[in-house]
Amino acid sequence: MAKSLTTDSLQYFSFAEGTECLPLDCGRSLGPVTLAYETWGRLNADRSNAILVLHAFSGDSHVASHDQADLQANGPGWWETMVGQGKGIDTNKYFVICSNILGSCSGSTGPGSIHPETGQPYGLDFPMVTIADMVRAQKVLIDHLGISRLYAVTGGSVGGMQVLQWCVSYPEMVQAAIPLATTMRHSALCIAFNEVARQAIMTDPKWLQGKYPEDAPPELGLAVARMIGHITYLSDKAMHRKFGRRLQEREDLSFRFESDFQIESYLNYQGAKFVHRFDANSLLYITKAADYFDLNEEEDAAINRLENGPVKFLVISFTSDWLYPTYQSRELVQALKRNGCDVSFCEIQADCGHDAFLLPDQRLTTLISGFLDGVKKE
Repeated sequence: MAKSLTTDSLQYFSFAEGTECLPLDCGRSLGPVTLAYETWGRLNADRSNAILVLHAFSGDSHVASHDQADLQANGPGWWETMVGQGKGIDTNKYFVICSNILGSCSGSTGPGSIHPETGQPYGLDFPMVTIADMVRAQKVLIDHLGISRLYAVTGGSVGGMQVLQWCVSYPEMVQAAIPLATTMRHSALCIAFNEVARQAIMTDPKWLQGKYPEDAPPELGLAVARMIGHITYLSDKAMHRKFGRRLQEREDLSFRFESDFQIESYLNYQGAKFVHRFDANSLLYITKAADYFDLNEEEDAAINRLENGPVKFLVISFTSDWLYPTYQSRELVQALKRNGCDVSFCEIQADCGHDAFLLPDQRLTTLISGFLDGVKKE
């Protein structure tokens, strides 16, 4: 029996209880499963105006604030500049849904959740999940909300992977798709960065094979993992503009192993802040899911399942994104065109790196707003 509980703007949907577990790609199943989610706007009478926004690996369901009180109390959502009344994804027009992904630590079931059989956190007993598993769980939520077809799905980075997986797994449920700053498969470079981040966590003595207590996580390893990831989200030009070789609160070099430079201090700050909001095991699981994602396998490319499909695509890349460079978006566009899909593509000039899709950009806002307005309703 599915159930939905509501606490202010954050809601929880639980399913896969009893014998009806959620099947996973790894061959195991999972249950019960809880997804944390939030909604904005109003679902119209025929339930045809729903847009599913999908977050990147360390994101959560709070894509935007719900009102001024929420903004003041909790700060802006991770895509505050794009989602809201009169914005690119206009909540006066659309009913927006964002759920925290399976395997995460912001309200949805993940390795930090309690294992129903032991009464203890799953830790490494949590099954390995894939991007397809995350989408499979989201589909149950969308069914629960009584939505048979989504007006659009959109998201960047790992969120963009989920967008593509939605189109492959449930094309009949997606009218339009906007994947941003994403890829059909991780390059060796991406896998390498993720592995270094995972090793930073797993070599921390406090990791304890994933069985660390909640009040004593592997803080050092998780902070270093975040620092590694954060570098990949920026660009050389952005770091030069913001930090250059400027010193941090000193007039000369310390000649000690201290944070002499502003960029060092900034990365240390980002790492220290991250350990207070994210779970180390969740980082391991989600980065592995991103590494496993591959819609363009040589023998059986999943992207080919979209041949002459009903989804209308807008693919967006950014010139300074070296984590998922534009050539990977072009490969996606070419694959979609080969399969007879309706696809538009835009590369946006931006010097902020991979995180450009999260930053205020009127060109991006106009592009997304115009594309959504042009999606024809059946």
